[in-house]
Amino acid sequence: MTRTPTDPDATAVADLAHELGVLKRVRRAGWWQVGVRDPESVAEHSLRVAQLAGLIAAEEGADPARAAYLGLWHDSQETRTTDLPHSARPYVARTAGNEAVTRDQVARLPEAAARTVTGAVAEYEERTTPEARCAKDADLLECLLQALEYRAAGYQHVQPWIDSSRAGLTTAFARRVADAALAGSTLGWHEQARRTQP
Repeated sequence: MTRTPTDPDATAVADLAHELGVLKRVRRAGWWQVGVRDPESVAEHSLRVAQLAGLIAAEEGADPARAAYLGLWHDSQETRTTDLPHSARPYVARTAGNEAVTRDQVARLPEAAARTVTGAVAEYEERTTPEARCAKDADLLECLLQALEYRAAGYQHVQPWIDSSRAGLTTAFARRVADAALAGSTLGWHEQARRTQP
């Protein structure tokens, strides 16, 4: 079916929105190496990254909305590159970095929309702002939490993800959250909810 676009800017945003929908189907591939048959999608990962980025930023004195926005876009390039586990990266020649992929993704968008996405990705990749550091820590913290949840579900070989994620954290609050998660239970929230219900 051929469409006749009447509004090229709106059509470009609609097309990107469809492309971003691919992130709901792209799985976080590294977990397959430890036997997780149906790991979370990149979209599921990105949602919790954005939420954590906002919370970390609030505690670190940074802008929570900006940090969350960076978290939302940090893996958006995986619609085109897919999610490559770290063990695959030395074997795959990537000539285009995330910023180049993003520029291609938003090339048809109206100027303001394209600028906000390319700016977010560039800021995240450069990690020079407090918000970018909070968003990167949220990415690592989300991986650590996911590894703990998979371990609680019976997957035994997730410790390298836990260790590398914890070691990479740079903000004090993200480290505190990681340490609390490591000392606690993945169902601590559920126990707390049960105690507070009438």
